[in-house]
Amino acid sequence: MADYDVIVAGGGLAGTVSAQAIAHYSKQNLRILVVDRNPETIPGRKSAAGWVCGDACSKEAVDYMSERIGTKWGRPEIEHDVKGVMAFSPDMETSIPFDGAGYMLNRQKLPEIQNERSKKMGIDFEFGISITGMIYEDGQAVGIEGADSKKQPFKKTAKVIVDATGVTSVLRSGLKNSTRVERRIDRRDLESTGRYIMYFEPGSGNLAEFDTDYCIIHLDQDIAPGGYGWVFPKGKDKVNIGLGVEKSLLDRRNARLGKKDNVESLMKEYLQKNTAIRSPRLSEDPEDINNNSGIFQVSVRRQNDCMVSGGYMLVGDSAWMPKPIDAGGIGPALIAGTIIGKNVTHAIEAGDVTEAGLWQYNLDFIKEYGYKTAGLELFRRLVQQMSNDQISYGMKHFLGNLDIESISKGEHPDFSGLGKIGMILRGALNKTVADGLRYTSSENRWLVEHYNSYPESPAGFEQWNKELHQRLGAAFARVESFNN
Repeated sequence: MADYDVIVAGGGLAGTVSAQAIAHYSKQNLRILVVDRNPETIPGRKSAAGWVCGDACSKEAVDYMSERIGTKWGRPEIEHDVKGVMAFSPDMETSIPFDGAGYMLNRQKLPEIQNERSKKMGIDFEFGISITGMIYEDGQAVGIEGADSKKQPFKKTAKVIVDATGVTSVLRSGLKNSTRVERRIDRRDLESTGRYIMYFEPGSGNLAEFDTDYCIIHLDQDIAPGGYGWVFPKGKDKVNIGLGVEKSLLDRRNARLGKKDNVESLMKEYLQKNTAIRSPRLSEDPEDINNNSGIFQVSVRRQNDCMVSGGYMLVGDSAWMPKPIDAGGIGPALIAGTIIGKNVTHAIEAGDVTEAGLWQYNLDFIKEYGYKTAGLELFRRLVQQMSNDQISYGMKHFLGNLDIESISKGEHPDFSGLGKIGMILRGALNKTVADGLRYTSSENRWLVEHYNSYPESPAGFEQWNKELHQRLGAAFARVESFNN
């Protein structure tokens, strides 16, 4: 007999939400263990630098979770309410709102409260565990192994292993019972990010640099090549400020400008240039002290093409779920964690935790969220190739009201509002931008349709995946041709 019905590997947000969802859908009849590498005093920490993140999450995603599994968040885990996100062009002349109302979370406090709630639901925890791999039996993942904080062997078995160990998951990279799950991520699909959590004295009052009501994003290939800078409010005099970059584009930017910047130096420069923030100092609040500065990595691609194998499932950063266009990972983690709870419960109750028995999770996540991510990945690659002038021009001339509405929902803009003639006339001023936007919009329609025809069983996956990679490979190469 297995030690548990379900082991959730990873005690971060995706892991604890998944565990709570399983407990909810099973009416607390399944035995659930969450295994965290961190000590109980600092649960769910991503790295020694803390919970490096923008800390923002849409109200829509939180409501999705709370309405389905009853997990409700309030103060102090929600630190500040925002009305939405505002993205500014490099020339600061155009701003685009998206994502709608949301919350700024306290990522150090949230895991503590999540764990308290989980324990009340009968969920067990093991802390200080370094997981090294999975145990297999007859082609099924049936447990995990590693070492505890005293370097003693650790081994637990279960019917299902939910992998929430993060973007560099050793369980995924060492997976032995699937050829469908992608094990490793392309370096170009990772962003290096860094941020500070700080108090400050009010400066210029420029709302394009700090706004208590909006999370601000700055698109600028000199400040954050291949990514963006962010200024997210945590109060009237408190901020999460940081940026993300893509390594090869940072190298290209440094060569172009004759500089040797890295993420840390860019962070400092970005902070110093902000006229709305004066005399900044790292937060020494007890709920921030282990989390006030740091650098980390986040994926910016579509979710793993297949997220299950026999007895094994991926969720959150382990499945590369952060939204490709802005690297937002909390929202998709809440959605996927909620979905996985129902899928795991149904599979165990049906007595089928094989790859086929867990397959519905792929379909349910794609239907709810994953259908749009490949198109956003392509759009992200296009924007990364653009110069600041091209980005500013595109945001000013090619985004109609319908496109902004699509962006606000986290979907690929259609660029249909201008019409073909308008695109041609305006494209004459910057044909590369117009051609690129038209192309990614067209490809996005195919990608959404392709994801909506995701195979209903493992048997059809190889052909579906072959078609996906052929189309994406050609699209990525085409986007490279728009390189300024």
